[in-house]
Amino acid sequence: MFEALTQIGLPIALILIMAGVGMSLTPADFRRVAQEPKGFFLGAACQLLILPLVAMALIALTGLSGELAIGLFILALCPGGVTSNLYTYLARGDVGLSVSLTAVLGFITPFTIPLLGAWAIGFYGDGSKTFELPLLSTWAKLIVITVLPVLLGMALRAKWPAFAERAERGLSAFSMMVLILLVISIGFNLGPRLLDFLLQAGPSAILLNLVTMALGYGLGNWLLHREEQARTICLEVGLQNGTLALLITTGLLQSSEMSIAPSVYSILMFVSATLVAMWWRRRQPLASCADVGG
Repeated sequence: MFEALTQIGLPIALILIMAGVGMSLTPADFRRVAQEPKGFFLGAACQLLILPLVAMALIALTGLSGELAIGLFILALCPGGVTSNLYTYLARGDVGLSVSLTAVLGFITPFTIPLLGAWAIGFYGDGSKTFELPLLSTWAKLIVITVLPVLLGMALRAKWPAFAERAERGLSAFSMMVLILLVISIGFNLGPRLLDFLLQAGPSAILLNLVTMALGYGLGNWLLHREEQARTICLEVGLQNGTLALLITTGLLQSSEMSIAPSVYSILMFVSATLVAMWWRRRQPLASCADVGG
């Protein structure tokens, strides 16, 4: 079951997730980057620079090593997913900024993940096992699994918008089911080692989620002075595409140990994001809520 999920089910699920992302996009989402560049560039800097640096700091602080450290770092390299767009809407954030970040960074990270992931394997690996993340083949696989489905989803939305809207909801439910099955399968595959790995990698995964959300919100408020954009950056930086991380750790690198941090993170992020979104929705509505569909 584990091999079938990682080698067949997970790539298919991620292709469907990314197609769903594409179905939510229009060319206007990309033009918005040029219209409001400050919020976009801050969000991109947090995703591409601050998030990996926080992961490195947490690895050093908690003493993670080997496959557990590699898994956490690879998670930090992944972009936000469609989940961040949904929670931005629920939290009365800037949905346009959230979608723009998801879309553009989704095209950038297939290039950065193979490079930095290969570095992490060499830097954090303890030498007991040999893992390879070939740059060209990994880049090609990520392009096929992440970028091309987004383009296909955008094409479907442009041609059949009503169908795309219905399909997007169904694809999200299917993908969530596959993710849950994969997390359960990882637990069974690790067997009696699961508890030890959870105790080692769990705190780092939890801290990565909470620290990056706090940093994203703080930097957004400090540099942008717009509450709705601060909320958006908080959620974009704090909600990574755990499914993509699991594809790399289980599908490409075939390591259940590397998958511990992404698995814990994928479960926790829904809890933290739900609590934060509920808190913000209970506060006085923002003047710009009408602009973001809230």
